[in-house]
Amino acid sequence: MGWRGDGQIRRSQVITTYGPGALIDLPQDSGIIGGLECWPKISELEEVHESRLARKLETLTDVSHPRLYAPPAATDDPREKPRRIAVWRFPEWYVVREAQKAGRSGRSRRLVHRGKLEKRRFEGLEVVPTRFVRACPRGHVDDLNWYTFVHTEGSKCRRQLWLDEKGTSGDLGDLTVRCECGARRGMQEAGALDMIPLGHCNGRRPWLGRSANEECGIPSRLLIRTASNAYFPQVYSVLSLPDRGSGLQQVVEELWGSLRNVEELGELRFVKKDNNVAERLAPYDDEEVLDAIEQRKSGRTEERPTKVVELDAILAAEEGYGDDIPVKEDFHARKLPDKSWRKTKRFPGIESVIQLHRLREVMALLGFSRLEAVVPGIDGEFDTDVQRASLALEPEWFPAVENRGEGIFVQLDATAVKKWLERPAVKARIDDLQAGLTRWNEDRGKKEKKEGSTAKRTARKFPGGPYILLHTLSHLLIESMSMRCGYPASSIRERIYADGKGERYGILLYTGSPDADGTLGGLVQEARNIELHLAHALRSGALCSNDPICAQHEPGKSLENRFLQGAACHGCALVAETSCEMRNDFLDRALVVPVLGNGGAAFFEAAE
Repeated sequence: MGWRGDGQIRRSQVITTYGPGALIDLPQDSGIIGGLECWPKISELEEVHESRLARKLETLTDVSHPRLYAPPAATDDPREKPRRIAVWRFPEWYVVREAQKAGRSGRSRRLVHRGKLEKRRFEGLEVVPTRFVRACPRGHVDDLNWYTFVHTEGSKCRRQLWLDEKGTSGDLGDLTVRCECGARRGMQEAGALDMIPLGHCNGRRPWLGRSANEECGIPSRLLIRTASNAYFPQVYSVLSLPDRGSGLQQVVEELWGSLRNVEELGELRFVKKDNNVAERLAPYDDEEVLDAIEQRKSGRTEERPTKVVELDAILAAEEGYGDDIPVKEDFHARKLPDKSWRKTKRFPGIESVIQLHRLREVMALLGFSRLEAVVPGIDGEFDTDVQRASLALEPEWFPAVENRGEGIFVQLDATAVKKWLERPAVKARIDDLQAGLTRWNEDRGKKEKKEGSTAKRTARKFPGGPYILLHTLSHLLIESMSMRCGYPASSIRERIYADGKGERYGILLYTGSPDADGTLGGLVQEARNIELHLAHALRSGALCSNDPICAQHEPGKSLENRFLQGAACHGCALVAETSCEMRNDFLDRALVVPVLGNGGAAFFEAAE
């Protein structure tokens, strides 16, 4: 497999697109990316250090003390041994490229197994890998058992198979698998799940070797090798930010002699009359200190949610740019004074704007799935009971990359959000969106885990009105900022913070690249023009080219199965999935700005 030096695959693509288990087309063949056992030795790889991410992976995967390593880099030195990742040849069934006429407008091609090929040819004719395989949501993938599909179960016929095609569309309805014995079956039947035409999954994991099967039994589904649902990587990312919680726990430990008897706010204030105690606890809120004391007493050591740690660090940014403030390489944030960005009184719902001049993001690949994507919750966490395909037989480390860049954080006023949620029109709209999620779960047979049950919880949770508001506003801002900041919209990513418990709400728009700096300075400087971008976002969000159909879409009654979107489509609020943390789910313009037929649920006033 070629790397960037060969003009084929970048290191970051191994994490997001072509990780272990991914199906890939090569110039002369096709294959599946090998597991971690097929990678170079870890002594030849570059280690990525991010302790908070490593602790999260240990919780999610049960791998003890996992380490992170970057994919092998390309080298231009001909004397250096190339470091590559192995690719297993897959699938093992091929179709003869040369077609024979079958009827007036049809063509017929022979289906052959790899074992019958000589030098990648069949009887001297060129062959290409078949585009049809079978898979299951747990990541297993295998060739179709073509003989069983055409004949009845248990048939011993092994005569020549043909793939007959009518027309030029390649649609399943135009394809028929035929045996020379006379048996035939249309390929459209392979997609009929209720008939289980492809049998049950045998748990095959070809990326881990021929003997790496595991028990499964889920009905197999037809999969097109090159389809977008053939590989869904489960990527966990964190921002390298100072963990205020860890720092506070250390301070509490050092002051434990004075804090051991503190149980309520009044006692804490009494103890803080000691100047030394007050000075050490000055950077932290009283509620944070009380929670840290309670954790110390109870012995709780659980890792705090990723986004809570990030939000604490971002909101703790100091205001202004003093000469005595050091610039840190991994994280440097400063809060803009109101006079620097607030030119009008049009957006009272915006509380503050923070510039992140330096930002480091570390992304690690946990595993993957097929057919159905598994996305993290609104707190950025994956469920611990998620079923994911493994990257190795016995994983001890995970592939990771680090990106450096810049960003803008926009914080909403918590009081304004609370008042917005109390409005009857907002409650009604949120109920409609929640009904759409209920339909989505029912349509896929997903049920919520009940207390005391051993069944896996597979149903998605409703993120809440504030999250959908922030998420939609984020998409509209991405489109606006990309026009002026110098970055394309597809390279600007989002992180949505909807901490309902702490009543803190915000949007982080950032970009990054794996080079030394990863920043052009264009995005972070647009923080001073945030009002212009908000105005543009509201104008573009108020009217979609697909209105009134888009604006009046009811997710709970969707005929096109768009259960997770309100007033949102490709004409207005959807962006590249590389930018979105929720794969373009949970969006609704009606919660942001008045739209046709629904003007009472908007957080912002009508666009001017």
